[in-house]
Formats: sequence, C-alpha cells, structure tokens
Amino acid sequence: MTHDAFDLTGKAALITGGNSGIGLGFARGIARAGGDVCIWGTNPDKNAAAEAELRAINPSATAMQCDVSDEEQVETSMAATIERFQRLDGCFPNAGIGNQNSKPFFEHTNEDWFRVVDVNLHGVFFTLRAATRHMVAQGDGGSLVLTASGTAIQGAAKSQAYASTKGAMLAMMMGLSVEMARYQITANAIIPGWVDTAMTADALNWDKFVDAVIPRIPARRFGQPEDFEAIAVYLMSDASRWHTGDVIKIDGGFSIF
Repeated sequence: MTHDAFDLTGKAALITGGNSGIGLGFARGIARAGGDVCIWGTNPDKNAAAEAELRAINPSATAMQCDVSDEEQVETSMAATIERFQRLDGCFPNAGIGNQNSKPFFEHTNEDWFRVVDVNLHGVFFTLRAATRHMVAQGDGGSLVLTASGTAIQGAAKSQAYASTKGAMLAMMMGLSVEMARYQITANAIIPGWVDTAMTADALNWDKFVDAVIPRIPARRFGQPEDFEAIAVYLMSDASRWHTGDVIKIDGGFSIF
C-alpha cells in the first residue's frame, strides 16, 4: 500500500543531466511514482538509452538535448518541455561537470574557472529562472531541487571552481526558498556523498582512494543512483509542501563521521 501524498500522477518534472547517475535516479523515482519526466542531456546516445529505460516505466517520459550553459538552448528546451506536459511541477537542476584538471589553484586559467562555472552555476541560474517564471504563472506551486556537493561544506583541494559553484547553489536555494514561498514553490538542495557515477568513476576505481574513503563512510559502501529515487519523489510530492530551505545530505553518514 502506498500513501496517496506520494502519488505523482498528473505532475511533471524536468531533470537536467538526467541521462545518467543521480539525475537518472531522480527520474526513475518520479516515473515509478506516476509522474511525467523530461530529462535534458548533451549526449544523444545517453539521452536515447535513458529515455527508453524511463518509457518502460512511464510511457510519457522524454529526453531532450540541451546544453544548460547556453541560455538560448535552456529557454527553447524549457518551452518544449512545458508544451509537451502542459505544466511543470518539479525542476531538478542537476547537470554539472566535475573538476577539469588537477593543477594547483594558482595555476588555474580563466578558461579552467569559467568552463566549470558556466555549466554548474550559470546553467542552474538559466534553468531555475525559466522554471520559476512558468511555475509562478501556473499558479499552483512547485518544487525546486538543486544537486549540490560535499565540496560546498568541506575543503576540496584543487577543486575551488567546482566547490564555489556548489556553495553558490546552496545560497541560491535559500534565497529561492524565501522568495518563492508566497507562490507555494519549495526549494531544497541535496548534498550527495560519494556516488558510483561516470563523474566519480576514476576515483572509485582507484584502490588507494577506495581503501581510504570506505572506512570514513559509516554505511561502508558508495552510493548508487537508486539511493536518490525516494528523495525525488518526496520533494516532488504533496507530502513535502511545507519542507523548504533545507540542505539534505544523502551520503551514508560520510559528512558526520
């Protein structure tokens, strides 16, 4: 038996970077709960594979090719997403790129910095601006769920660009939670721990790293995309309509141990 508050039938969600990893975990959870899902990604092959998988769960699922660092692409894709579902109830700005090099901070170039910021921060801004514009006009609320990172609250050497974008996302979320509350729009952020995704593959396949990190995770395992299905359903659902401005850690206890 399921609780009706978690039924997402009639609700529509957009997940950027939804063709793999945590984003696909979000999308699977929403689709399983009956929600319509649109995922955005830049890789056509991964988009097609993810769309096929999601359609096997909920035939309404769709994928669109969109580079969130491009303002025009975001506006065009948002219009197409809303046209398809005729509404937008959840926006998950999850697309991001990791640290692009291992150089010391003082050797980072402007290109090193802006490449990360353009996707991880400007892309979130473009996406949320378009989403909130529609949700406010729609008039019946919505949910914004930002994917941050442990680097927002923990020191990460040589990852200042990445960490800066994730810290800024937390500040953006808190501002949105206050400003959007009058429109019944909630805003929350997820801080994942070490999750087995394409972005973390190099680290998680390095024995020295694994041997050092696993003992620091009380749950004694790395996360999987499916660990993020339930939180997506909850934050999209009516059960969370008074839950806003929160930073939710899903990390197996890593950040507190």
